[in-house]
Amino acid sequence: MPTALDEVDVKGAFKRTESTYRSTVEEGSRFSPASGRYHLYVALACPWADGVLAALFMKGLEGAISYSITHSTWQRTRPEDPDDVHCGWVFRKPGDPALSNSLGFGHFECDEALIPDTVNGCETVRDLYQKAGDAVGKYTTPVLWDKQEGTIVNNESLDILRILNGKFNNFATNPDLDLFPAELMDAAQEANAWIYPNINNGVYRCGFAKTQEAYEQAFGQLSAALDRAESLLAEQRFVLGDAFTYMDIRLFMTLVRFDPVYSVYFKTNCGTIEGNYPNLFDYVKDVYQMPGMSRSINMKHIKMHYFTSHPDLNKYGIIPKGRDVDLSQPHHREKLSAKKPRIL
Repeated sequence: MPTALDEVDVKGAFKRTESTYRSTVEEGSRFSPASGRYHLYVALACPWADGVLAALFMKGLEGAISYSITHSTWQRTRPEDPDDVHCGWVFRKPGDPALSNSLGFGHFECDEALIPDTVNGCETVRDLYQKAGDAVGKYTTPVLWDKQEGTIVNNESLDILRILNGKFNNFATNPDLDLFPAELMDAAQEANAWIYPNINNGVYRCGFAKTQEAYEQAFGQLSAALDRAESLLAEQRFVLGDAFTYMDIRLFMTLVRFDPVYSVYFKTNCGTIEGNYPNLFDYVKDVYQMPGMSRSINMKHIKMHYFTSHPDLNKYGIIPKGRDVDLSQPHHREKLSAKKPRIL
């Protein structure tokens, strides 16, 4: 059962595998939109899953789609089997005994942010996948689950973003928010072509590289892409201009984790967002302050996961203290809204 740490090629470069559940929600199909039928499983630490949860909040779909939140520290998912060393996401309740990492180090709280699996009663995300008939993995979040069919609809974050954006508007309190405006989708593809591989996935390509060559290649591409994003966002408010889209959710979710986690843990020390990229830092504050977004950001969970779940990288699970950065401070980016957008 692979995890992200196992996804490397023969040259030691990180190669993310594709998601395996790719159904959609469509009126008249097997998975039809309905209030109360679907459940979302997320880890607050995971930028992909966290972006989906942010979209749920921003669209106002909490009343239509329920959700569970995992503990941030990966655990042995079959601890009773000494030959099964898979580690992954687990469910706990607030107030449960604290967890240690898979080597037994550390003491990581079961806090009030946790929401156990109230639909299937699973103890691990692996159990959830196996309930859907998947015994291979990898067992990732986010997961969109159909309570009626008792199976996984989709586990690809971009697909789920599209589903939440357009398939549940009859149940949303903010149905007018369109994260995928048709007139901007060509521009979105152009932007995604360099943001995803070099920034979103680029930080993982640095952090999980197993050779110096693979690391330095990823580092150089990440550094260049951050410079490109800094230049772009000096002239326009969002990635695609005046409109806030799914591209901003995905870029923000990486940038908000960059200073407290990636610059240290993943060795992406080309600078800090706060100290070296003033336009990106103001952009992070701008997006963070959008209605619904800050509810999805739990820095305690974010740091806890990365620094405690990979003993190969941090054996004792020591979490750097770092600084508390106030993202509610003024960002002054409203002035950019009238400018003509461009795509670098």
